[in-house]
Amino acid sequence: MEIIDLVADGLTNQEIAEKLTISKRTVDNHVSNMFTKTGSKNRVALLNWAMDHGKICRDGFNCCSLPDESDSDS
Repeated sequence: MEIIDLVADGLTNQEIAEKLTISKRTVDNHVSNMFTKTGSKNRVALLNWAMDHGKICRDGFNCCSLPDESDSDS
């Protein structure tokens, strides 16, 4: 999930590798495996899958949130 978050942040595989101090080839393999497991053909499709399945949250969209305290007063 950490790699999906970094992909969502717009990082390239090389930048992800540097940030996580792993090889670019390892990141390439992880991303490729995620494509296979999710049926995604590219990074955009992977991020759409992740948002549809509640794996990532961007700008308050598709985020789980706790109910407001005012909601429990009703």
